[in-house]
Amino acid sequence: MNGYAEKILHVDLAREQTMEEPFPEEWRRAYIGGRGLGVRIIGDLVNPGSDPLGAENVLVFATGPVAGSGLPLGSRYDIVTKSPLTGTMTSANSGGKFGTSMKRAGYDAVVIRGRAQRPVYLLLDDGHAEVRDASELWGMTTSETAAAIREDLGDPGVSVACIGPAGEHLVRIAGVINETSRAAGRGGVGAVMGSKNLKAVAARGSGRCTVADRDRFLALKSEIAEKIRENAISGGGLPQFGTAVLVNIINENYILPVRNFQTAHFPAAENVSGERMADTILAGKMGCQGCIIRCGREVEVGGKRTAGPEYETIWAFGPDCGIDDLAAVVEANNLCNDLGLDTISTGSTIACAMELSEKGYIDEELRFGDAERMLDLVHRIGYRDGIGDELAEGSFRFARKHGHPELSMSVKRQELPAYDPRGLQGHGLAYATSVRGGDHVYAYLIAPEVLGSPEKLDPYSSEGKAVWTKTFQDLTAFIDSSGSCLFTSFPLGAADYGAMVSAVTGYDIDAGEVLRIGERIWNLQKVFNIRAGCTREDDTLPPRLLREPLTEGAPKGRVWEREPLLDEYYRVRGWDREGRPTPEKLRDLGLGHEAVPAP
Repeated sequence: MNGYAEKILHVDLAREQTMEEPFPEEWRRAYIGGRGLGVRIIGDLVNPGSDPLGAENVLVFATGPVAGSGLPLGSRYDIVTKSPLTGTMTSANSGGKFGTSMKRAGYDAVVIRGRAQRPVYLLLDDGHAEVRDASELWGMTTSETAAAIREDLGDPGVSVACIGPAGEHLVRIAGVINETSRAAGRGGVGAVMGSKNLKAVAARGSGRCTVADRDRFLALKSEIAEKIRENAISGGGLPQFGTAVLVNIINENYILPVRNFQTAHFPAAENVSGERMADTILAGKMGCQGCIIRCGREVEVGGKRTAGPEYETIWAFGPDCGIDDLAAVVEANNLCNDLGLDTISTGSTIACAMELSEKGYIDEELRFGDAERMLDLVHRIGYRDGIGDELAEGSFRFARKHGHPELSMSVKRQELPAYDPRGLQGHGLAYATSVRGGDHVYAYLIAPEVLGSPEKLDPYSSEGKAVWTKTFQDLTAFIDSSGSCLFTSFPLGAADYGAMVSAVTGYDIDAGEVLRIGERIWNLQKVFNIRAGCTREDDTLPPRLLREPLTEGAPKGRVWEREPLLDEYYRVRGWDREGRPTPEKLRDLGLGHEAVPAP
C-alpha cells in the first residue's frame, strides 16, 4: 500500500512471541498513522485506570505515511502509552532515522505488551521480528547500547531506539533515545520500556515507500522545499542558529522563565544563546533523515564533540536554574542523552528543588546558579541515587512530598517548557488543556503570538485564542500522525498536509479533513484521560502563573486569565462545561462507541 508497510507487529514480551496483522484500512483513513494510530491502539487495549508501570500497560511505536517517502522533513515516529508521570495517555515524538528504518523493516507500528522475564531487545529485521537477550546491555548508557547492538549485528547502519539507566530505574521522566541524541523524551515513555525489561528496539530493512501519484508527489516535493527555504523561520533562523535562536527572542519579550518561573527575564541570556553557541563552540550542523533545515547542532567543548542542546534544554539547565554557563548546559544535555532523560522535566525538577531549598522547605543545600550541583543532580536522577531518588519522581511528586506542590511548574504533573504563559494567553490555554500535560508542541501558539506565523496575534489578548488553540491542537495531531516534522508548520498549512498525504497514499484529504482527523485523535485522547480521572480542575496552570503578575517588560502586571477563556475553549470544542466531549460530538467524529463516563 502506498505510504504504508501495511503491517502492525504485536509483541508479547512475557512469552517472547511476535504476531503480525494487517493495518486496517478504516484505521488508515480515520487516524492516518503515527500518533493517531497509537492513540487508537492504546484506547482499545489499555484500561485507563491501570498502573502505567505495570505489565498491563501497552507501548506502541508508530510512524506515518510521509515518513521515508522522500518528502522534506518526513522522518518522525511516535511512542504512545499511558504515562507514569501524568497518568494520562501520552505520545512522545522523535526524529532521526528510526521511523523510516522501522517502516523499511516492514512495520507501520509495533505494539508491545507484557513484561519480559529477563532484559531483552526487539530486532525488526527486514520483515522478520525477534526478541533477543539483552542481559549484557542492561546498565549501559544509550550510546553504549546502540554501539553494542550494531557491533553484535555487524551493521553500523542499524537504527536503535533505547533506554539508558534512567529507564531501567523507572525514573518517571525517562525518555527513549535514538541515533544517540534524538529523543522521544516526554511523559516517561522510557520508564515504561524499563518496566517491561525492554532495553531497545533495533530496526533495519530494504523496503521502500511507494507513492500513489508520482507526478503530484514530485511537484509537491519541490513546492514544499521552496516554501521551507523561503520562510524566515524554517529557512532563516532555524538553519542559522538552530532552535537556540529563540533564547534571545523569548528573553527580549520578557517571557523566558527564570529560577522556576519566579521571573521571566534573564539578564545573562546572551551567554547561553544560539548566537553565542555559533560564535564559540559550534562544530557543525546536523539534521534528521530527509531534513533540509538541519536545525540540529554539533558542538565541541573541552575537545569532546557531541550533539548540541536544543532551546528547551538550554532554558531548563540554564535560565530556569539561574545558570549562564553554556559548557555546563552542554554537559547536562550529554548526560541526559546518555542516561535517557527528558531534558525539560529534568531541568525543571532541579529548578523546583532549588527553590524549595532556598525557601528552607528541604534540608538539601541547593542554590540557583550552581552549575556543578546541577550536573550532580542530573546524574543522581538517572540512577535514583540519594536525593535523585525523590527527584526521579518529577517535580510535582517531589514538591508535594515536601508540602509545597504549588512550586511545581507543571500541568497534569508534567513540567512546563520554556515560555511563561503570563505573557501568552493563547499559549497558556494550550498548556492548560494539553491532553498530555505541560507541553508546547501539541499546539505551538508561540508561532502566531511571538513569531508572527502565520499571522501576528496580540499575546496579551484572549480574544479568538480558543479557536486558534483548537486549530493548532488538531493540526498538530495530524502532523504527528503523518510522520512529518512540526517545523514544517511554519511555512505550511492544513491544505499542504492534506496534499502531501494524498499524494503518497492516494486518499483525497483536503484541509477540512486534515483538521477533522486531528480533532478525532484529540477527542480520543481526551476521553481516555477522563476515564483515567482527569477533570476540569486539571485544565489549569500552577497557582503562581494565575496569581503572581510578571514584574518587568511589556507583559508587566499580567497573569494567565483562565476564566472565561477555558469556558470558551470548551464551547469551541463542542464539549460540556466540565470539559467532557458530548455524545453528539463523539458521534460526529465517528467515535460514538467512546462514551464518556457519568460524572
